[in-house]
Amino acid sequence: LFNRVLKEAKANPRDNYLVIVPEQFTMQTQRQLVDLSENKAIMNIDVLSFKRLAYRVFDELGITRLTVLEETGKNLVLRKLAGQEADKLGVIGRNLNRIGYISEVKSLLSELVQYNISPQDLEKYIASGRLSDTLSGKLKDVLVLYEAFEKFMQDKYITAEEILNVLCDVAEKSAILRNSVIAFDEFQIIRNFKDVNMEALLRTYIQPLKNVRFVFCGSQKHIMTDMFVNEKSPFYESTHIVYLDKIQPDIYGAFIRKLFGMGNRRIDDDALEFILEWTRCHTFYVQYLCHRLFRDGGKKITLSDVRLSCAEILREGMNGFLERRNLLTDKQWQFLKAVAKEGSVAQPTAGSFLNKYKLGTAAAVKRIVTSLVEKELLLETLSLKGKNYCVYNVFLSRWLESV
Repeated sequence: LFNRVLKEAKANPRDNYLVIVPEQFTMQTQRQLVDLSENKAIMNIDVLSFKRLAYRVFDELGITRLTVLEETGKNLVLRKLAGQEADKLGVIGRNLNRIGYISEVKSLLSELVQYNISPQDLEKYIASGRLSDTLSGKLKDVLVLYEAFEKFMQDKYITAEEILNVLCDVAEKSAILRNSVIAFDEFQIIRNFKDVNMEALLRTYIQPLKNVRFVFCGSQKHIMTDMFVNEKSPFYESTHIVYLDKIQPDIYGAFIRKLFGMGNRRIDDDALEFILEWTRCHTFYVQYLCHRLFRDGGKKITLSDVRLSCAEILREGMNGFLERRNLLTDKQWQFLKAVAKEGSVAQPTAGSFLNKYKLGTAAAVKRIVTSLVEKELLLETLSLKGKNYCVYNVFLSRWLESV
């Protein structure tokens, strides 16, 4: 993605390109882009967080009435409101003078806003009758502070958690965002937010944006497929699905040779062939091994250098591999070893495969396959020929081959 941005930025010097990353990664991403660029400089590419992008759009549209209440301000406001509402705080009121208590209440209110839980939603939950008396009493106090806080903020301030809501409301008017493309990497992780339907929430924000295009990328195909093909999912049939296969070895080899050459390194043909075969052309593992060779190797990289680096990688990763072993049953571990030794398996319940590795019944193995795919230890891929399975982590697979 970064290489694509750099290529287009060079071809269109009058256009501005925005790379959006989490706040803590802005400087790191700028450095990556500079390192990848030919001239070691980026002139028309800005690296922003969503928060900084929002401020840039607000500035463009002349939205100056927004005053953001930061964390310290929230604490001060809540302490003032707690004093005013003290007679209504039957449970947590007596703890408000404890060090750090207000800060914890502030964090709780921030999470309620982030997960789009309104005071009305909280009130319904309290009234559901499913809570213990103690928890119900605490949440009633939280509700009192939540309502008082919202009333205080109304038409005067917004919190940092509400900035993206405001951005979505005005995005259609922004020339900065018009006809832009926003790419989400590892999109499937939004399903990790168990307390809120993040898919539905995100679809609600995205749907009105007619002049903005979105790209959803993910490495867990079974989850991504379910998100966009399952008719019960919010994103059902909302996109055009494209499956990206591995980069072809000849193309990848030429690319690696070029990068090594730019660093005054030369790599032998048999060494390059071994790298691509050993890593199975999986980009993460190819890059990991090549970075190591570039860092530790000499001016000429030989097959012996590559084999040595591979052995060191497996030795260093052994503790992590054994930790995975502790998470599995004996049968699951035995099955994973069998798949690693085969490289890949198209019919894991076939009699020949079960008998060869003494794996038990087809029904038991079917359950093992489902469990290992969910644990992201087994990778399930689809093709016109059907499903195929291999060990998800290539380094773990190579280590299992030798066990």
